[in-house]
Amino acid sequence: MELKTVSIEKPEDMNFILGQSHFIKTVEDLYEAIVQTAPQMKFGVGFCESSGPALVRFAGNDSNLIELARKNALALSCGHAFIIFMEGGFPINILNTVKSVPEVCQVFCATANPVEVIVAESAQGRGILGVIDGVKTRGIETDADIQTRKDFLRKIGYKL
Repeated sequence: MELKTVSIEKPEDMNFILGQSHFIKTVEDLYEAIVQTAPQMKFGVGFCESSGPALVRFAGNDSNLIELARKNALALSCGHAFIIFMEGGFPINILNTVKSVPEVCQVFCATANPVEVIVAESAQGRGILGVIDGVKTRGIETDADIQTRKDFLRKIGYKL
């Protein structure tokens, strides 16, 4: 077995969700779940089929985001992995919906941070072991940091 890291390639501020599911219909079910939950959101889904022709399956409503999802899914090439890139919304807007899709087994991350995916490759195939989401923690927040956090959440409308 060989361990590798695969960097997710995306614009700096773009959010995405990376997860794992178990069935080919995942790509269509994720599409339907997202448009029903956040119809204004633009998105692209890439899904790594892990049997039969083992293709990257894809869906979405924005050609650039679909291409980004296809490219990153192929770079991962990990069985039943899916990746969703989005604009006009945040992972928090669709995360519970994504997790409630019956085929979804787990979500590895939902972020706009730089991400490295830790991948194991054997003679059989590839699988995701985990992710490195962002940078190493630098310390503990101060009172000023707490106020900045609270102000930010209210500024973007997530708290009153």
